[in-house]
Amino acid sequence: MDITNFNATGSQTRQSWNKGKLTGSKPPLRPKHVCAIRTRLQLKGRLRDLALFNLAIDSKLRGCDLVSLTTMDVAPNGCAADRASVRQRKTGRPVRFEITEQTRQALDDYRSQRREATHPYLFPGRGRASHLTTRQYARLLEEWLAMIGLDPSLYGTHSLRRTKATLIYKKTKNLRAVQLLLGHTKIESTVRYLGIEVDDALAVAEQIEV
Repeated sequence: MDITNFNATGSQTRQSWNKGKLTGSKPPLRPKHVCAIRTRLQLKGRLRDLALFNLAIDSKLRGCDLVSLTTMDVAPNGCAADRASVRQRKTGRPVRFEITEQTRQALDDYRSQRREATHPYLFPGRGRASHLTTRQYARLLEEWLAMIGLDPSLYGTHSLRRTKATLIYKKTKNLRAVQLLLGHTKIESTVRYLGIEVDDALAVAEQIEV
């Protein structure tokens, strides 16, 4: 919906509902971008941000599910587990994900220096009973992207959800596996989410010379 304003001459102007921001599917990060962000966060000693970023890449969760993870979800026995399972807020269905070694290390390092050691949520928010909000998560992502010279307006939290899923598909071409990892109920959703029909069509076209 547009918002009507008046300029200095008294004529009407319209402001877009999204304040001029780009809309549509946000692309995944490239491996070099992931490496660059990790390196910058490590150098700055931002343990929480590094744990959050790594877990976002590994888990392939939506932002609302990522920020509401509890300590018991990922470290039920005191140390970060190899795998975890959560129930998705959007679909109500459980989804499992792997936690790689570097992510486990980042989580353990972050948890060892947390002041709110007894807080139920892995990434606490401002209130005692709250967790980091999706908006706060999005703002952190904007900061991470800017640190390595990327335009934050071109990416979003779904970029992190897509990153590893896209790489898995490109390497294996196994749509069913990616569907399970993303927690999609229909494989058509996975096709649309990854945009693979267009990518595959272009790949075929590039091999044909006329």
